[in-house]
Amino acid sequence: GDSHVGLQARLMSQALRKLTATLSKSKTCAIFINQIREKVGVMFGNPETTSGGRALKFYSSIRLEIRRIASLKGSDNIDVGNRVKVKVVKNKLAPPFRVAEFDILFNEGISRTGSIIDLGVEQGIIEKKGTWYSYQGNRLGQGKEATREMLKANADLTNEIEAQILEKVQGIKLEEPALV
Repeated sequence: GDSHVGLQARLMSQALRKLTATLSKSKTCAIFINQIREKVGVMFGNPETTSGGRALKFYSSIRLEIRRIASLKGSDNIDVGNRVKVKVVKNKLAPPFRVAEFDILFNEGISRTGSIIDLGVEQGIIEKKGTWYSYQGNRLGQGKEATREMLKANADLTNEIEAQILEKVQGIKLEEPALV
């Protein structure tokens, strides 16, 4: 029992020392997925910690904390995905502590149309009244899921809205539409 305390942490530290040099030389990206545990008896500070010791925290270049905000329900009241909040906890390559919110759909990944809807509402391109979403006076759908399906079915409209968002946010004018 005594010799096994912190064994995984020691192994991770030894392995990462050897691995980082090889990864750097071969220009390879390694992605580690970890979980959060709670420390017992923490009176101040954050009681949450990641398992496996501190080696991953020290050797990582970028650390992202992903937390589910809400479950996304489909038309049959079945879960179709999650709304997540991603926080950059550590970043050696760019400014840290940025936060992003987006939808992750099962069997699809990050929802491009969901992000277009969110940015469209945020920039005032898509109008939201109650649960209805509308664009230039035309109703897109009632609820985000219905609006997402409508935009998926109508690629030209999606590209038009996306071009307006990019023009407003970045000052970029798209000559040819992006692929949906």
